[in-house]
Amino acid sequence: MRHRATTIALAAVAASAIAAPAASAKTTITMSGSTSVAPLITLLARKYVSGGPGTGKVRFILQQGGSDTGINDVSRGRVTIGNASRAQQPSDPGGLVFNKIAYDAICIITNPGNPLGTLSQDQVESIFTGRTRAWSQVPGARATGSIELISRTATSGTADAFREIFLGGQQSVAASAQVKSSNGLVQSTVASTRGAIGFVSLDFVTGGLRTVNYEGVGCTLRNAKSGQYKGVRPFSLVTRGAPTGATKTFIKWIQTSADAKAIVNQHWIPIR
Repeated sequence: MRHRATTIALAAVAASAIAAPAASAKTTITMSGSTSVAPLITLLARKYVSGGPGTGKVRFILQQGGSDTGINDVSRGRVTIGNASRAQQPSDPGGLVFNKIAYDAICIITNPGNPLGTLSQDQVESIFTGRTRAWSQVPGARATGSIELISRTATSGTADAFREIFLGGQQSVAASAQVKSSNGLVQSTVASTRGAIGFVSLDFVTGGLRTVNYEGVGCTLRNAKSGQYKGVRPFSLVTRGAPTGATKTFIKWIQTSADAKAIVNQHWIPIR
């Protein structure tokens, strides 16, 4: 599912660029893809055009739609950058470069009224593949009745990373799962459904949602940064070939500048 350009991203970037009149912007960088990467890239783009090296030189247009959408868009020349929240795969189109900018934790989440202690690898696999279907089969669960699985669409990098990390890469989430097109929709569905369980980027753990310890380790930024929490995947800005011009300058700024690192450190894991 393709989303229109997000109002918050466009408003934030455009407002920042107004300090130097919009007509002075010489380059437009268009992006589409991951809903997990969107909050981070919005903050970075805002900083870049507001007192950063892109002030008066660059403006950004951001769409979402999932990692696979972004990867396909950039491969076909529809956008400058595809935002991806998963590692590069052999099935991806050729000629692409995954420019890594950060790492992110994927959290398993439950409704505030149904806190769980910890889930082992086997328990996660059993629940999300549909072998365990009732909360009465899950030790410590407060919910009753059927387990409501909340997952992501096929274009989602978060879904791909979840399968690779939590399901061993060889299994898929049960076909009975409710499929959502964004982290935000997974978050809101789990928050409003007592018997639900799903997974989101750490930045989307809000509204009293409970995170589930994975293999005894909590899904926290501190644990992800230390390497204790294993549910971590890369964020990349994908380009056709090596980035050039304004795109290269922007990506290099993210990867090397102290200002960008300070932003990444808020909710994500820096690459250095």
